[in-house]
Amino acid sequence: MILPRYHIADSAIPGAGKGLFLDETVAAGRIITAPDGIDRTYRHADIHASAELMAQFHASARWFEDRYTLSPDWPDECYINHSFQPNGLWHLGFVFALTELPPGTEITVDYRHLLPHGESEDFADSATGETITGFSWSESLAGSTRALAELLDSSHADRDV
Repeated sequence: MILPRYHIADSAIPGAGKGLFLDETVAAGRIITAPDGIDRTYRHADIHASAELMAQFHASARWFEDRYTLSPDWPDECYINHSFQPNGLWHLGFVFALTELPPGTEITVDYRHLLPHGESEDFADSATGETITGFSWSESLAGSTRALAELLDSSHADRDV
């Protein structure tokens, strides 16, 4: 679920297709997207063992350890694009605003958190030309947990909504 008002439009990122853009200001530390409607996760090995599931792997995201969701219906959250300098932090399926984001901001996250360990996207980062290769689960969880703790400490995002 996407919490702030938003729209989908052509991405400002070369080659990215569509992007998810904010229609309202989102404060640093606030949740932009939250998981909902997740009825199933799949083990990475089970996806690779099934031709039917592998056909949907392009629409996968790692949620925890070696468990992935497949979203062939392409919900609007799937229009969040990659950046090595993202404005959103992916943490256990939530996306948090890393800074105050004004209306018109295109939301980006670091796809290395969503990919299987050691597997690379079939496209390079458009800003740097670098390969986008998945973090290990422990690297992803430790890094996003540290980043979230620092974000919440600095932004005081835990105050009442």
